[in-house]
Amino acid sequence: MVRALSLKTPGAAVTALPGNCSKIMDTTTIPIAKLSTKPSENPLLRTLPAELNTDLVDLHCHSTASDGILSPAQLVSRAKSQGVTLMALTDHDTVDGVSQAQDTGDQMGIIVLPGIEFSCLWGRRPIHIVGLNVDPASERLCDAIALREKLRHERAERIAERLHKRGFEGALEGGRAIAGESVLGRPHFARWLVEAGHVEDTARAFKRYLGAGKVGDVRVAWPQLAETVETIHAAGGSAVLAHPLKYGLTRTQLLRLLKEFSASDGDAVELLCGRQNPTQTRELRTLMSTVAAESGGSQLRCSLGSDFHQPDQSWRELGCVRLPEDVEPVWNLWHTLHRDRSSHT
Repeated sequence: MVRALSLKTPGAAVTALPGNCSKIMDTTTIPIAKLSTKPSENPLLRTLPAELNTDLVDLHCHSTASDGILSPAQLVSRAKSQGVTLMALTDHDTVDGVSQAQDTGDQMGIIVLPGIEFSCLWGRRPIHIVGLNVDPASERLCDAIALREKLRHERAERIAERLHKRGFEGALEGGRAIAGESVLGRPHFARWLVEAGHVEDTARAFKRYLGAGKVGDVRVAWPQLAETVETIHAAGGSAVLAHPLKYGLTRTQLLRLLKEFSASDGDAVELLCGRQNPTQTRELRTLMSTVAAESGGSQLRCSLGSDFHQPDQSWRELGCVRLPEDVEPVWNLWHTLHRDRSSHT
């Protein structure tokens, strides 16, 4: 196995960076991000070996660092058992699990890219942008994480207050107890509602109390799409539009989203996110081609992932989907950029 590059720095200070990123700095090994064609303060490069087997790739999954059930180490172990050779840990608005995931990947012979799934807004609509192969120590990235952590804490308090008014006492304490050191989110409140005996399962918790339009659906002033893409690029990463088929958009709205993402210098679209309707996948490809034709530029690359959260959901098991052979995968960026970098040195 060709190990991912790393930069050794003696005695990095825990207080050097804000927010969740301080937890990254208590080791002496900082993963190196790949060199982006977008502005980045990181001059170093994280690339994939040219001979890497990419038959089974998963670039979107979650651990206990956010709202997943498995620890980062358990997640990587499960990915290895599923035959995955390349993965990215993309927890919601945090990189806290990356170090443990990469250590486990090194031990098991699976490449783990540092990633994140950022919450942001497209206009007034919440969407997600995945950052792949980011530098977890990037100051811009850490500032963006710190902002979202603040917004999440404020939202959690408002959700708890609303649930309290509906007669559910102790929601904030219960949600925090379940989240532990993870980013507190609606899935934790859902699990608390189940454990407290208020609903039968988390699906009903969302349907009755936490889903769109329900009492726990609290709007948040997340940063906008273009700013989020810029943040990911500043951290040396590739920006991927996450699960575009899951926002409930009409065809016209989805086309407009793809156009704006492309115009914001987005790098790739998550063509597959867990098992999905093949007809919808073909339609998404058509829309991506339309965007490229109308803009006169190159087509957005394709990414994929399971959006794994827990083991009992077979439709989003780790490594459950494969990209079609006739699309350009997002990981080609990291090979190509390595060649571009080499030609200038």
